[in-house]
Amino acid sequence: MPNCHKAIHTSEPLPSTIPQQPSLPIGPKERSFIAKQEMFFVATAPMAADGLVNLSPKGVDGTFVVLDSQTVAYLDLWGSGIETTAHIRENGRLCLLFCSFDEDPKSLRLHGRGDIVEPDHMDFESLITHFPEMPGTRAIIRLQVTRAEFSCGWGTPRYTFIGHRPQLQEIANKMGPEAVADATRKKNTSSIDGLPGTDFWSRPN
Repeated sequence: MPNCHKAIHTSEPLPSTIPQQPSLPIGPKERSFIAKQEMFFVATAPMAADGLVNLSPKGVDGTFVVLDSQTVAYLDLWGSGIETTAHIRENGRLCLLFCSFDEDPKSLRLHGRGDIVEPDHMDFESLITHFPEMPGTRAIIRLQVTRAEFSCGWGTPRYTFIGHRPQLQEIANKMGPEAVADATRKKNTSSIDGLPGTDFWSRPN
């Protein structure tokens, strides 16, 4: 099988056998591909050898943005788990995966270092302007991309997109901000492995 991986690095030169790519990780091709996808996956892992690796699907419309050629961000919405936040707090490692489920068999991975931008972070107010108002927002997760890699998706099945699910926002609206904050405080203080989770939302009122 031919090697269909084409990676872009910021810290090492491209092998001579790979066609020239944009000098920065997120170029026009990457932006165009990301804009066409209705969902993406987030992968993190703790440092402990017996720690649980986490993989989360994300897909609420309007919650992902490319900030510049080396930075992306997405809204971290409320939920029962806090694995991604806990792992990033511990070691910063983060990988995002975008898959095409239509006739174009292709995948894109964004590797880099993540950070958690909660409401009291100095960058929160400027970053939140890139997103629509979204009830149940816990934080903004920002990724400094050090590697962007396309690969062929011949093993990825084809699906037809029907629509985004509204339930998460509907429930948050019905519960109200105080009840959502209370649920976040109770459920998101630590990860499955006991790593510290949310900071801002775990503080007493």
